[in-house]
Amino acid sequence: MKKIGILFGMEDTFPQAFIDRVNSKNEKGIIAEAVSIDKVVQNKATEYAVIIDRISQDVPFYRAYLKNAALTGTAVINNPFWWSADDKFFNNCLADVLGVPLPNTVILPSAEHPTDTTSKSFRNLAYPMDWETIFDYVKFPAYMKPYAGGGWKNVYRLENRDEFWDIHRETGQLVMLLQEEIVFDQYFRVYCLGGKAVRIMPYEPRNPHHLRYVVDGPPADKKLLATVKEYTLRLCKGLGYDFNTVEFAVRDGIPYAIDFGNPAPDAELTSVGKENFEWVVEEAAKMAIEYAKKHKDGQMNLTWGTFMKGSVNEAKRF
Repeated sequence: MKKIGILFGMEDTFPQAFIDRVNSKNEKGIIAEAVSIDKVVQNKATEYAVIIDRISQDVPFYRAYLKNAALTGTAVINNPFWWSADDKFFNNCLADVLGVPLPNTVILPSAEHPTDTTSKSFRNLAYPMDWETIFDYVKFPAYMKPYAGGGWKNVYRLENRDEFWDIHRETGQLVMLLQEEIVFDQYFRVYCLGGKAVRIMPYEPRNPHHLRYVVDGPPADKKLLATVKEYTLRLCKGLGYDFNTVEFAVRDGIPYAIDFGNPAPDAELTSVGKENFEWVVEEAAKMAIEYAKKHKDGQMNLTWGTFMKGSVNEAKRF
């Protein structure tokens, strides 16, 4: 019997719907359940062939459990090693390599020294930094947001340099991105599962959270949607995420990738709406079953992105 587990936190609707959907398919030798952890022993396999991770970004104990599970053969969705290493600035760097349009973006040192550091820790950092070049490159209005993390926390829209200095001081030890504002006429949030299943959802980030998927307007151009899908697949395959969302702001017909490292994306019924919820439950169930069938005991069953695969192949040459 191959078990598919789902590891989750405060979500109310998606986890149980996922479990019920997998089990309703009556695949021989495959069942789904909520993950149960009563001990974590080094290098000891779990009882799960597949685990869908929805919470380890907030619980370091769970991330450690999942790394051990992956090492001992569980197909963890998403790859906990890559998720631990990734950040939104690197996402942008890789997207540029992959040829996906992006807003101009820079990374900033934290306004306050990190704990256990002093000014002597930053002797390699120019003072002052080349702010003129930075501001000319990004321009105002601009957005400032953490280089790691998500959920629209600590995101600021800045009108000018004075606002930048005031807000940056308030961000404390957070490492922030400064990013060009894309004044958009269309915006999409896109689910991508298993590197192949794509659902493009009109989205309005300026609405209250529960209304962001309620968007009025004419249907999007088919050519634009095809481009959004192609960029989504390019990004998710490059990063190696099995379960992700990608956000695009469309300006002058060009979809700019705004945020595309969301490995535990919102999938609650009350947020995404009935049709989107039904799609993500079904596709997640099909993906997990597929991975369970492919699962092989005693070997690594993780997904790695083309960036990592290319790096490993390049290293083998030497």
